[in-house]
Amino acid sequence: MRGAGGGRAARALLAVALALAIGGCSTSEAEPTAVPTFPTAAEQGPATTAADDGRVIPVDCGRILGAPDLEAVMGLPLGSVSVRTTIGVPQPAVGRVERVSCRYTRVGDGGGRPLLDLNATAYRDAAAASAQWQVNVRAESGERRDVPLGSAPGVLFEKRGQAVLMVAHSTSNLTLVLPDQPLPGGKTRADALVDLALRILPAVSAEPAAAPPPNEPMSQAGADR
Repeated sequence: MRGAGGGRAARALLAVALALAIGGCSTSEAEPTAVPTFPTAAEQGPATTAADDGRVIPVDCGRILGAPDLEAVMGLPLGSVSVRTTIGVPQPAVGRVERVSCRYTRVGDGGGRPLLDLNATAYRDAAAASAQWQVNVRAESGERRDVPLGSAPGVLFEKRGQAVLMVAHSTSNLTLVLPDQPLPGGKTRADALVDLALRILPAVSAEPAAAPPPNEPMSQAGADR
């Protein structure tokens, strides 16, 4: 009996020792494993601007033409427009160094008919930008009308279903495609495109775009493809 009791005592002591050893190797609840965290957009501060990252064209279409601006021009409810950004690749053969495309649609209708398509490109110099703009203009179809925006040459093409505005300014080209849709206050397609282009050009140009003279009708200003 004594031997059996001593065996049970030894086994109990061994079990206690093993439990203490395992407990010493495990992570205590008071010191949990650290989980990596990342700063939120608010903690990171304001978004980097095109000038900060060395670009001419911002990589975020919201900084090229914000949804509220398009809503204002098109007479749409606030918060009803969403935008998708597509970053293009350089094309050394024509001197293009940057390209950003933007598609604006109704919220919840990302795969539907666009409200506006925008294409902004930057080139190695003004000569390359102008040369490519002229190529694009010659390739476009529709009823053509010259509509310069201040010192920036622009051409408007109007055709069935849409209007296209192409503008060249400094080292950048801009193309706006506006599908037919209701516009507020009797505004024409040309009026809307010119209004939009004047808002966009300062954000995609190496130099600020000059506004047309105060007495120049809005329908006689322009944009690029």
